Amino acid sequence: MIDPQYYETFIEDAQKNASKFFEVLTDTVKGKADDLRDGTEHDPVILPRDLAAHRNVQTEWWYYTGHAETMSGWRFGFELVFFKRRTDLDKFSVVPLRLFGNPYYFAHFAITRHDDKSFRFSHRKSANGPFEYPASASEKHFHLRLGDWSVREANKMHILRSTIDSDLVFEASLNPLKDVVLNGQNGVSFKDKGEASRYFSYTRMAMEGDIIHNGQIEHFTGSAWMDREFGTWTPTENQKGWDWFSIQLDNNCELMCYQLRNGAGEISLYSSGSFCDETGAVTILSSEDFTVAPTGSWKSPDSGAEYPSGWTITVPKLEIELDVTPVIENQELDTRGTTMIVYWEGACKISGKAANNKIRGRAYVELVGYDRSHDQPNLSRFLLGNSFDFLGRIVGK
Repeated sequence: MIDPQYYETFIEDAQKNASKFFEVLTDTVKGKADDLRDGTEHDPVILPRDLAAHRNVQTEWWYYTGHAETMSGWRFGFELVFFKRRTDLDKFSVVPLRLFGNPYYFAHFAITRHDDKSFRFSHRKSANGPFEYPASASEKHFHLRLGDWSVREANKMHILRSTIDSDLVFEASLNPLKDVVLNGQNGVSFKDKGEASRYFSYTRMAMEGDIIHNGQIEHFTGSAWMDREFGTWTPTENQKGWDWFSIQLDNNCELMCYQLRNGAGEISLYSSGSFCDETGAVTILSSEDFTVAPTGSWKSPDSGAEYPSGWTITVPKLEIELDVTPVIENQELDTRGTTMIVYWEGACKISGKAANNKIRGRAYVELVGYDRSHDQPNLSRFLLGNSFDFLGRIVGK
């Protein structure tokens, strides 16, 4: 009888040999990988330079959320985010991802309607392959493109365009009403010891635009929020997920806070936040300055993941206590065909107190890590993208 240890050794050797083969192949075809660290990882944010894309960072994103009302009276929330990912350090098992593309560009777009309680989203990716959307991110000026989706700056305005299927077009112009907020330490946001991103926010932007649905044009106005984050950092056990909140209060103040969670669901001391008062003055918040207590839960019928749904946020030193309530429960995005995760990102309503005065507002909440399908990513699903999802629907997944 053959010793089981023999099989384990055989498999380990086969994996090592396969890994070495694919590394040599990728180096030959694509060139050597970069470690994406040049010593500037903890440098302060500099604007307007850091609004544009960066060549030598692993991950960067430009994240917009907002709340609007059309001239005819229907209200909606939106999320539009662009990502750029250098794949030098990424692998699917033993296969380097840069063999298929470097960098990759991704984008997500979602609309939450208040009136009919509907939620729709779309997502796309490109490495500028022959059958992919053309994509670009300028390093000289703020201009992002992924197919006919785009974000750009013109005369200090942020101009957004995105679509869902062939029946919905979203176009908006955003005007920052306050100075940018540098989160963390001069824009350096530590996620763990020695691991940080650069992170800043436009916490209140006047918004105006048009949404075209089934051929009908609706003009809208509203308020938006923009987060910009970029860098090269190594996720640790303390970063298995997060709950992130962007809150615009009716008294012209804004609150951002997030809680990083480890694998056991415990909150990291590197959780952080910021508060911007009506004058634009900013207070940076540590993990000890605020609490986030879930008030309910919701289980996704699609992914099976269970998310908190409803929260009470308290910031004692600012005399703030807020209740956060989702507009609808199901605002889950399955983006396994692009960024390889399933997450919840949704429009919410705010009520509560600030300095013993009743207050209302609006928020967006992002919940990541409650679904763990990204722990075992599917290479076929990633490469086929939305085509995989379409085929899955035909055969019933």
